[in-house]
Amino acid sequence: MTLSRQEVIRRLRERGEPVRLFGESDYDAFQRLRKIEILTPEVNKGLRNDLKAAMDKIDQQYLNEIVGGTEPGEVDTQHDLKVHEENTTIEELEALGNTLGRGDDHGDQDVIDKFLRFLLGVWAKDLNSREDHVKRSVQGKLASATHSQTESYLKPLFRKLRKKNLPADIKESITDIIKFMLEREYVKANDAYLQMAIGNAPWPIGVTMVGIHARTGREKIFSKHVAHVLNDETQRKYIQGLKRLMTICQKHFTTDPSKCVEYNAL
Repeated sequence: MTLSRQEVIRRLRERGEPVRLFGESDYDAFQRLRKIEILTPEVNKGLRNDLKAAMDKIDQQYLNEIVGGTEPGEVDTQHDLKVHEENTTIEELEALGNTLGRGDDHGDQDVIDKFLRFLLGVWAKDLNSREDHVKRSVQGKLASATHSQTESYLKPLFRKLRKKNLPADIKESITDIIKFMLEREYVKANDAYLQMAIGNAPWPIGVTMVGIHARTGREKIFSKHVAHVLNDETQRKYIQGLKRLMTICQKHFTTDPSKCVEYNAL
């Protein structure tokens, strides 16, 4: 799937990027745009709108609380995030991680689903434990909205995992990511994420323009090499949601700094 040249130009200009580099074809520019959108997704207008909607929802919760009123000394949890209890521990999940990638597709999808929901719960509990004035601050509301937005982004992925119909190539990539996360090998998890999100095709850009190599290049661009995140907006969103949970996992379940991404900078 590609975008029209006009749409590519519009999105590049919106981000302050050149509309064409020297020697770049229309398809090259499209691929460059997609990589930019993956590496800096929050600049994307659509994602900004989603985040604004999540912020508006958080603001409405606060307004409802003010209108309803809270008794002095009463524990106020109206603006807390909903926590989905998975009734499991990180140790149990790490043990399940040893079974990943051994040919049991349904079992793999169960582990992926359970672990991602567990991380959403860990994140929600962390946000709910903040002081009330922190929750009410601009940054506090932004953090809550980001969690809500991420949960929304991941719903299509959870639906596929529940129905056991996650495409095999994406399932393979996410299985690798989850396995590395459970082993606390965050650098390897990040590498697997980038391979899935951006792709590693030998001829990823301008493949139809490489002359004698064109046929070989085209043969090599199949599902494992083409970035899944280029396929549609829904996939791009849940892959972005997965990236956020990778950050949360590293923050809460620490390991040797050499195995971390941007250690101590999360």
